[in-house]
Amino acid sequence: MIIREQLEEIERRTLAPQAALSCESRGRLAAEDECDLRPAFQHDRDRIIHSKAFRRLKHKTQVFLTPSGDHYRTRLTHTLEVSQIARTIAKSLRLNEDLTEAISLGHDLGHTPFGHAGEAVLDKIVPGGFRHPEQSLRVVDEIEKLNLTYEVRDGIAKHSKREGEILPDDPDILPCTLEGQIVRIADTIAYINHDLDDALRAGLIAQEDVMDGAGDVMSVLGMSSSQRIDTMVRDIITTTLEHNLEKIAASSKVIAAARNLRRFLNDRVYYLPALLEDFNKASKIIQELYHYFLEHPDYFYQEAGKSQGAEDIQAQVCDFIAGMTDRYAFSTYEKIFLPQPWLIL
Repeated sequence: MIIREQLEEIERRTLAPQAALSCESRGRLAAEDECDLRPAFQHDRDRIIHSKAFRRLKHKTQVFLTPSGDHYRTRLTHTLEVSQIARTIAKSLRLNEDLTEAISLGHDLGHTPFGHAGEAVLDKIVPGGFRHPEQSLRVVDEIEKLNLTYEVRDGIAKHSKREGEILPDDPDILPCTLEGQIVRIADTIAYINHDLDDALRAGLIAQEDVMDGAGDVMSVLGMSSSQRIDTMVRDIITTTLEHNLEKIAASSKVIAAARNLRRFLNDRVYYLPALLEDFNKASKIIQELYHYFLEHPDYFYQEAGKSQGAEDIQAQVCDFIAGMTDRYAFSTYEKIFLPQPWLIL
């Protein structure tokens, strides 16, 4: 047996019956020879890590635009936290860690610069709207052409909740694998805790504000970020096992607390005037870049390093802007719209 087959046999012997097995994947968009070393989901994980879109996550906003402090989260560190949380749950439930990690690492590849402010403005101005899970799928399928497995692509496309249920009952909304469902809830666990942590570090809110506005949440989940994450992870593992791994589940008490913490962040952090002012400026940058590129296609193709093809220019401009890092969006805007000092020798 080659090494990949040996690893696939280990999966069959050690993983839970409900786990997604690499050797039983529904396949890729285009048929290809399998790697002789790596099972399919491990191969997908490696392709995502080595992609350009993954590297750009380090300079994309999570909550704070280009934070000067070293300890604030970026889109990349958020992704790594989601991966760590999701893998802990998957390993405890004897589910497929490689699949879980691949979905985790790829779930935000399509996120815009400037966080949800960038997504909101593109959703308004792009024909047909814009959603980052769909863009993440477009990144891996059309832009980077990673040719990932069905299970990873499904988990990426269905990870997002917006303000919807964290774990809905509708099977059409949930990922088709338990591993994808883990990433969906791990994404929530990560961001509600690290966004609160970052807001406290930035002085946007104080611990007293949290106790006044979400004290019941703290009593259920814990006072510190690590305590809250530990409580939620343990609850998911225990509750899912109680349901015999029919689906990833959490107790009603913990889900209610997570929902309340998310509501607190919406009410007290995400729409603070100090953040909104910067987000309005960021939205203006994206909107003006989008219209400028459409009105000056020759400049766009040169800037993007593209050649004019059959694909609609609006889709290409959307892809280009969505793929920008915060700092590249700033510098591009400056180059186009702001006067440059003359160099007189």
